[in-house]
Amino acid sequence: MNIRLLITSVLLGCWTLTFGAKVDSLDVPSAVMKKNLRAVVVLPNSYAKSKTSYPVLYLLHGGGGRFSDWISKTPDKMLLQNLADQYNLVIVTPEGEDLSGYIDSQFQKDSQFETYITKEVIEKIDNTYRTIRDRKGRVITGLSMGGHGALFLSARHPDLYCAAGSMSGALDLNRSNWKIAPDFESRVAPRFERILGPVDSKPDQYAANSVVNMADKLKANGLPLIIDCGVDDFLIEPNRELHRRLVYNKTPHNYSEYPGAHTWEYWENSLPYHVLFFSKILKGNGVVTP
Repeated sequence: MNIRLLITSVLLGCWTLTFGAKVDSLDVPSAVMKKNLRAVVVLPNSYAKSKTSYPVLYLLHGGGGRFSDWISKTPDKMLLQNLADQYNLVIVTPEGEDLSGYIDSQFQKDSQFETYITKEVIEKIDNTYRTIRDRKGRVITGLSMGGHGALFLSARHPDLYCAAGSMSGALDLNRSNWKIAPDFESRVAPRFERILGPVDSKPDQYAANSVVNMADKLKANGLPLIIDCGVDDFLIEPNRELHRRLVYNKTPHNYSEYPGAHTWEYWENSLPYHVLFFSKILKGNGVVTP
């Protein structure tokens, strides 16, 4: 490499380091669960130079994951930073722990993630950063269990979000409709039972908390929805079933199936479509930051 090319490469690296999106790691304590949790917050480059308020994308991780997954496990480690810069929005990836389903468990006081995400996380983010403190500037999506969580929370709290999505969502918490091997089922069953009880004795708990059974609620709320899943994903059937029910009850929604399975390569490809979809909603609400 000649000296001119070397200097150019160094300068470009410094430009990216200095002027790219900023990644924060934030303590978000939970009073309802009496424990301290964390979140990643990605601020667009323009945030530091502006005094305006920004729309927020809440991006949920999957079962068995952590709040840091979206920033550390995508093949492109700059995915969130680039999307934050491209669309001038704040991206928040909160903690959802293991297989919480992002619900308030009746059995475990330390798993109250519906309350945590919709009240404690939003309040902390709005009090820490310049955000649009209104549903018109707030959207939510996620992968796998986080896809379920995003649709579940938006269905139950339409006053908080203006649009919602799901990538490879675990939309039916009853695993009988999943394409999984017996050894996989034996590993996850105790983790679900901790939150929802045994599926055989508490089937109503699983049904009441499954997004696949909330088609009428999603219609009544009228939120714009984007849902997709890979054709080789073990969760494809619950996604197709929700799609069928939304078609049947005439709920407008964006549904797609793409090549791929339950992988980070799939979700890295899917997320930009969700953010593009959300950006149009936010623009229509008049909250896009120039």
